[in-house]
Amino acid sequence: MNDAARHSSPFGLREKIARVLWSLVQSTCFRLSFHNWYAWRRFLLRRFGAVIGTGCVIRRTVRVECPWNLEMGANSCLGDRVNAYCLGEVKIGSRVSISQDAELCAGTHDYSSRDMPLLRPPITVEDDAWIAAGAFIGPGVTVGEGAILGARSVAMKDLQAWTVFIGNPAVAVKDRQRPTD
Repeated sequence: MNDAARHSSPFGLREKIARVLWSLVQSTCFRLSFHNWYAWRRFLLRRFGAVIGTGCVIRRTVRVECPWNLEMGANSCLGDRVNAYCLGEVKIGSRVSISQDAELCAGTHDYSSRDMPLLRPPITVEDDAWIAAGAFIGPGVTVGEGAILGARSVAMKDLQAWTVFIGNPAVAVKDRQRPTD
């Protein structure tokens, strides 16, 4: 590997500029907004290319990297201090709760290559799922419909629908019943 390849960025000029602009907006207009100004934060994210459904609750302490890679269905929530690291696509369904301090990491590196290029595997969290406090979802993971990832648990593989998972790595502990209402 040559020196130029080692120090080249995986981001083009346009994306670098967008990331800087978003960083400025996120650290001021987004972060300093009143705690219940959800419509304002949805508006800001949409201006930077995010697809945000109606009624979404996005707390002011949320951190979103590359909002143009974020999609949220209606009535979903990103709780306090959630880190949505959207280097790749992050798709969140409807009625999804992502609790405080959870992390969604749609970026990694190919460690089998000497220059460790950036990879951007997508994350999908299907409808009615709950990602509990401090949980981590790794690159390329799909969380099935209605699945629950317990507090401080780590999902590095897909989670099947309507199942409760806990631990590091997350393991299935019981089925979850579909709500009847």
